[in-house]
Amino acid sequence: MNRREIIVGGSAAVAACLFAGLGWPLPALAQDGAAKDGPLLAAFDHIFADMLAVMPQTATSMGLDKGDLAALRSKLNRRGAAGVAERTAFYRRALAMVKGVNPAELTEGGARLREIALYRFADEIAGAPFGIEETQRPYPITQQQGAYFDIPDFLDSRHPVETEADAEAYLVRLQGFARALDDDTRLQRELAPRGLVAPIWSLDLALGQMEKTRSVAAGESPLVTSLVKRAATKGLAGSWQARAEAIVSRQVYPALYRQMALLRSLRAGTPKGDGAWRLKNGAAIYAAALRSATTTDMTPEQVHQTGLEQVAAITAQLDQILRTAGYTTGSVGARLAELNTSSDQLYPDSAEGRADLISGLNAGIAAMATKLPRAFDDVPQVPLQIRAVPVEIQDGASNGYYYSAAIDGSRPAIYWINLKQVGDWPKYSLPALTYHEGVPGHHLQGSYAQQGGALPMLMRDYFISAYGEGWALYAEQLADELGGYTGIERAGYLQSFLFRAVRLVVDTGIHHYRWSREQATAYMVEQTGFTQARSQREVERYCTMIGQACSYKIGHTAWVKAREKAQAALGPKFSLPWFHAILKEGAMPLSMLEKRIEQRTAQRLAQG
Repeated sequence: MNRREIIVGGSAAVAACLFAGLGWPLPALAQDGAAKDGPLLAAFDHIFADMLAVMPQTATSMGLDKGDLAALRSKLNRRGAAGVAERTAFYRRALAMVKGVNPAELTEGGARLREIALYRFADEIAGAPFGIEETQRPYPITQQQGAYFDIPDFLDSRHPVETEADAEAYLVRLQGFARALDDDTRLQRELAPRGLVAPIWSLDLALGQMEKTRSVAAGESPLVTSLVKRAATKGLAGSWQARAEAIVSRQVYPALYRQMALLRSLRAGTPKGDGAWRLKNGAAIYAAALRSATTTDMTPEQVHQTGLEQVAAITAQLDQILRTAGYTTGSVGARLAELNTSSDQLYPDSAEGRADLISGLNAGIAAMATKLPRAFDDVPQVPLQIRAVPVEIQDGASNGYYYSAAIDGSRPAIYWINLKQVGDWPKYSLPALTYHEGVPGHHLQGSYAQQGGALPMLMRDYFISAYGEGWALYAEQLADELGGYTGIERAGYLQSFLFRAVRLVVDTGIHHYRWSREQATAYMVEQTGFTQARSQREVERYCTMIGQACSYKIGHTAWVKAREKAQAALGPKFSLPWFHAILKEGAMPLSMLEKRIEQRTAQRLAQG
C-alpha cells in the first residue's frame, strides 16, 4: 500500500460522529484556539469526512468504518478514470476551501496547519497538468501498483473479520475486487496510446505475479482461505468457502485474465527505456516528482552530485570499520559482499530460518523500546507486528515497508519484510532496518502523529516521504547514539546510509541521465555489496516510482541539520526529548520543519 494513500468525498455531518460517535476528544488545538481556529478546523473536519466517504479502504485502515460509517466496510476505493477524476476534483475543492480561511485570523498553530494543508492538496494535483494522477506513479499497472497488487493484501491484512457482518462485507469487497481489476484494465488501455505504459520488464513482473495468483485453484486461493480461516477462528457460521470460491472463480479470475491479456498485448508497443525520459514531458514530470518527493526545489543535477559526495564520505567511514573487523581486501562494496555471505551472518533458507529471522527482529524491537525513554517523552504504546511479505507479491514488492495501526486500536501496525531471498538479509544488516521501520523509526513517528491531541483528524495519518523517510533514516542514526548496535552491526547501519546515498545517484541516473536498469543495478551492487537480485528489485522500484527514492537521504540531511542548529543555539538547554517532541505536530514539508524547529528553539531560549 502506498504510504501516501489518503481519503476523499462525503458530508460534514459525518465529522461530528467521528468524535462523538467514537468517543474521541476534540483536538486540543480546537479547544485552545476555538474562537480563532474554529473555521479552519470545521473545514478540516468537513474535508476529512468527505475523504472517508470516497476512499473507504482508508476508513477501514484507520478503524473508522463503524457506527454511522459501518457501510464503508463493504466498499473499495473507486479506480479507473472515474476515480482519478473524482479525486482530482476533491483536492481542488479542498484546496479552495482551505484557501478561503484567512490566515491572519488564525492562531500561530492554526496558520501552520493551514499552510501544511495547502501544500498537501496542491501536491496531490501536481500530476493533473500532465494528464496523470501522481507524478511519482505515472503508470496504472506495474510490478508494485494496481488492484491486483493492493487489494488482496488489503483484504487479508486490514479488512477485519470479527462478525458475520464483517464476513459479508468481505464478500462484497471480493466482488468489488473484480470490478476494480476491470477498471484498471480500462484505464491502462486508455492511457496506452499516450505512452503511459510501464517498461516491458515491469509488465512481465506484473504478469508473473498475476499468474501466481491465478494458477491456484479458486478454493485454495488466499482470497478465499483468508476469509474462511478467520471466520472459523471467530466461530462464524456460514457457507464462506463456497461463496468466496464462486466469486473468485466466476468474477475475479476472469477479470484477472482480461488484465493479463491486455498487458501481453502492450508489451511490444511500450516505449523503450526505463526512466521518466521515455514519457512525453518526461523531464517536467521528473522535476515535479522530485519536488514532490523531496519537498525541495533541488535539481536532478544537484541531487545527483549530493549523492556522489555522500557515497564517497560514507564509503570512507565503512572502510575503517571493515578494516577493524578484518575485512581489508578489495573495494568497500566487495568487502561488504564478502561479509554478506559469511556463514555466521546468514539465516537458513527455510521456514525455520525465516521464523528465526522474524523472531530476531521482534527481539530487537523489544530491546530498543527499553531505551526510548532516554530520548522521548510520552512514548506511545501502539502494538507492532512483523510479517513476511505475502509470497504472491514478493517478486515485485519492496524489501521492507510499514503499515500504520488502526487509529482506534483495533488493528496493530505492521512492519513487512520481503523474505523471498533470505540471503538478502545478513544478520548484521537487520537492526538498522528494524530501527527504520519500527522504533524509533516509522512506527514511533506515526504513533505520535496518530495520537497527537493537538492534531485534527485530517493530519493524523498524513505522510510526507521526505519528512517520514528522513525521520526513519535519522532514527537509524539515533539508535546508534542509544547503543542499538553492537560490533559489526555498525557496518550495517552505515551500509544502510550508503544505500540511501546511492539512491540519489541511481534515481537521477535513471530518470535524468538515462541510465538503464542494468547500469543502475550494477552501480548499486558495486557500491553497497547488496546481492544482484536485491539491488535489481530496488532499481525496478525506482523506475516505476519516480523520485521517491531521493526522499530518504534528502530528508535525513534536513533532520540532522535542524538538530545540529538547535543544539548549537541552545547549548545546555537542548535535550533529545524536547527536540523529538516535534513529532507530535505531525508531518510537514522540510522547509516548514526547519522553520518550526527554529521557532521552538527561540521559544526555549526565551524561557530564561
